[in-house]
Amino acid sequence: MPELPEVETVVRTLEHQIQGREIEDVAVRTPMILECDPDQFRKTLIGQHFRTFERRGKYLLLYMDSVLFLSHLRMEGKYYLQAPEEPLDRHMHVIFQLDDGRQLRYRDTRKFGRMNLLPMDTDLLTFHGLGPEPFWDSFNADYIREYCKGRKEPVKSLLLDQHFVAGIGNIYADEICFACGIRPGRSCARMTKKDRENLVTETRRILTRAIAAGGTTIRSYTSSLGVTGRFQLECMVHEQKVCKVCGNEIRMKWIGGRSSYYCPHCQH
Repeated sequence: MPELPEVETVVRTLEHQIQGREIEDVAVRTPMILECDPDQFRKTLIGQHFRTFERRGKYLLLYMDSVLFLSHLRMEGKYYLQAPEEPLDRHMHVIFQLDDGRQLRYRDTRKFGRMNLLPMDTDLLTFHGLGPEPFWDSFNADYIREYCKGRKEPVKSLLLDQHFVAGIGNIYADEICFACGIRPGRSCARMTKKDRENLVTETRRILTRAIAAGGTTIRSYTSSLGVTGRFQLECMVHEQKVCKVCGNEIRMKWIGGRSSYYCPHCQH
């Protein structure tokens, strides 16, 4: 699943490619992708221009002239910019005809992705119960201490909880735990003040590096707009065999139904 760095890459690439472009037509080939009425979706977007591009958690926020176009890629959603004469396959579910002759095509082999139209003034601070962004000042050691009161779930599960912090997924949660020297299965109740401070620092450091590298293509996800993730070259533990620090074997265990990679020597 695309995580924060991958979604940020898509948002910034779309901004570079289609900012200011007008939508001349919309073809909805798979209505289940939409969380609103397909006919209303099409009628509302025709004549609208792509103005501002933002991200909240793993959501793409595309501000048009008078409506907010929301997109969640889920497992394998991808956007393509193609010429109309290029063939469509059965996994192309929504097609936006742009005023420069190109088409913005949404492709999703599993059909898990979702789109919706929302008012321009939608409150995104508490949108869908999302926690703070990792780069917000409100995501700090004190916040983590308060959030963890009365909780005992593994640190890995905490990082994956979108109510705790928005945008982190399986790959980056493993990397953050390693950078902090914390085993992914350790109870969040056992984190020290230093652990909480490190969690904030390392989360921001790793996500910043991943954004700069265009995310990761370890999974089937890639940006289909000419950007290929390279952060997989920097992964220390996720899907690795040997620890790059101590040389010991990387182990994997299942935590909350997710594969979790760690070094038993470097993490405690």
